[in-house]
Amino acid sequence: MSISAAQARSGKGHRDENFPVASRLIQRRHRPPILAFYEFVRTADDIADHATLSPVEKLGLLDRLEGTLTGATNSEPAGVALRAQLRERGLTPRHAQDLLDAFRTDVTKLRYRNWDELIHYCTYSAMPVGRFVLDVHGENGCIWPANDALCAALQIINHLQDCAADHRNLDRVYLPLDVLDRNGAAVECLGQKRSSPQLLNSIHELAARTAELLRGSAPFSSMIADTRLALEVAVIQSLAERLSVVLQKRDPLNETVHLGKAGVATFGMFGVLRGLAGRTVGMFRSPKNTGRASIGAE
Repeated sequence: MSISAAQARSGKGHRDENFPVASRLIQRRHRPPILAFYEFVRTADDIADHATLSPVEKLGLLDRLEGTLTGATNSEPAGVALRAQLRERGLTPRHAQDLLDAFRTDVTKLRYRNWDELIHYCTYSAMPVGRFVLDVHGENGCIWPANDALCAALQIINHLQDCAADHRNLDRVYLPLDVLDRNGAAVECLGQKRSSPQLLNSIHELAARTAELLRGSAPFSSMIADTRLALEVAVIQSLAERLSVVLQKRDPLNETVHLGKAGVATFGMFGVLRGLAGRTVGMFRSPKNTGRASIGAE
């Protein structure tokens, strides 16, 4: 192996992500396992996206990272750190292992035939992230479907934002081929400086379908028992909704489709206020007035 997993890191950290990762809204005692999980996942992601490693080298590094997670070796610091946090909290490595499976898929699979294939990928690449955070907080697994809808939407938003770079740098295309075909768009259009009308129609169609996922995740925040986590989720929901609107109107090949600092602040605050309002309503709806809205009421 030419380099270690740690040496494959891009330098990107949790503050560089499009959506909050263990922000100050999260209780301090819950931040260490979430950040350890992030570092592990970011390391694996950087391996899968590395510009010069061969597929065989990438898969070998991902296997070594998993071995460190499960205790077979102590060769990779990110795996050792997460393993310690999991042991301290009595948590399973399953969510991290699911993500490793997604990154192995990134190494070996470059195209997706349809929406169902893309959502299946999100089952491993995105949904386990939210599930892990819920487990850290001791939340009930019955709210996983709402989490899964939000996490899949976040993943697809990232795919749409980065579609040109993914194609240019990795020959990786997450836009479902049947959507491109239906609109008369070719994969090669992703290499242009601006989208053709056919490609733009495809992107806007996928953004609209992602907005449907976000409508399904809208009640998620009010289902969460931990108030601070609920507010973080409300912020993420608000940012995602805004980005889905932007992606239904703009061309990610030549226009800004990321929120600037002002946009993040504005829509983040809107999310906090909406999250607080939702919990207030939930208190009155709950028969025991516990502050936790029942799923049935949503």
